[in-house]
Amino acid sequence: MLTTRRRAVATAAVALAGSLLLASCGSSDSGSSDGKTLKLWHYEGPDSAMGVAWNEAIKEFEAKHPGVKVKFEEKGFEQIQKTAPMVLNSNDAPDIMEYNKGNATAGLLSKQGLLTDLTAEATKRGWDKKLSAGVRTTSQYDTNGVMGSGKWYGVPNYAEYTMVFYNKDLFKKYGIAEPTTLDQLTAAMDTFVSKGITPLANAGAEYVAQQYLYQLALSRADRSWVDKYELYKGKTDFHDAAWTYAATTFADWVKKGYISKKSTSLKAEDAGVSFIQGKSPILFSGSWWYGRFQTENKFDWGTFLWPGSNLTLGSGGNLWVVPKGAKNKDLAYDFIDITMSQKIQNLLGNKGGVPVGADTAAITDPKAKTLIADFNTLSGKDGLAFYPDWPVAGFYDVLVSETQKLITGSEQPDAYLSALQTAYDKGAPKT
Repeated sequence: MLTTRRRAVATAAVALAGSLLLASCGSSDSGSSDGKTLKLWHYEGPDSAMGVAWNEAIKEFEAKHPGVKVKFEEKGFEQIQKTAPMVLNSNDAPDIMEYNKGNATAGLLSKQGLLTDLTAEATKRGWDKKLSAGVRTTSQYDTNGVMGSGKWYGVPNYAEYTMVFYNKDLFKKYGIAEPTTLDQLTAAMDTFVSKGITPLANAGAEYVAQQYLYQLALSRADRSWVDKYELYKGKTDFHDAAWTYAATTFADWVKKGYISKKSTSLKAEDAGVSFIQGKSPILFSGSWWYGRFQTENKFDWGTFLWPGSNLTLGSGGNLWVVPKGAKNKDLAYDFIDITMSQKIQNLLGNKGGVPVGADTAAITDPKAKTLIADFNTLSGKDGLAFYPDWPVAGFYDVLVSETQKLITGSEQPDAYLSALQTAYDKGAPKT
């Protein structure tokens, strides 16, 4: 989330506008520890599944820790993404914060010595047992900051993945059935274009556009391809069949009007709002939107996995990390433990999140059941392929700027792929 994402209303993720006053909120307090305050940062929207669940976790934490108050501070995804190394090297570091997972983010901070090693706590409190292998990948980092092995530096209490959100009312209005193949999806988009409707909600200035492109590549890829790209288990060639198909198809979709050239400067929030307002019939994005769509969509809507692909973007959710300089680490561990409890996990699931430790019988919302079932389908076939910006530090910004050029037509697919190759090779570990 970037990932993903990332992030977003969350992950792969976009910083949502509006107040996120989920608990007693105050100004930054960098004083010495008195054991009476837990300083918490996260960037989930108040209506998102995570925002609702963590608000409840804050209440439960304070009830179980009489005299201790949680000082929650609103932060934006992009804000933390860009300033975390500097903040965590200062006296203003929080006790616990949500941070993006992957080599270029949590991995980089772990390599820089800015995060607390959580291995002992993960074992003692059983967090390691609650997370499946695919979800656990982003919790552990080796000495080079590469995910998948080594010490625990973060704990996700939810999972996430991407899917196609679609406006059932608009599909019905124009006589379009739910697509089950890419050809059917393409035909549906052709129909909308013929009616003067741009089918795909997009955001070139943030993660949405690059995730469309990465999904196109994944539809022509396999697990070994992902491992080469994300985990450096072999050479990544951006001019291979998968990447070439993705870049040329994406550029073609812009020419055909599936994606608006005007979306170049739009943010992820703009893409989400376009779908919520019924202007765009299709949005390919992450499960982090689910809770908000449940609350705000005024039309019948549904989801389906990207047709014709065994792989899609996804992973364990963004991580709870404890900065090395945190002043109340034991309180931070207790808070993580509460978010991993079945009560909070069940709440997260019923509000549209993808829990890692819920009682499936306790999930009663029909849409939530579908969301979790689709995730289980993906997880069961090892279908989570992480996010495109993860491999190297700074790659997110490269993907944004280069993909914007594809949208405007100022760069052709071959030059686009060459630019990605240069940036990737510069940042990837030397073998």
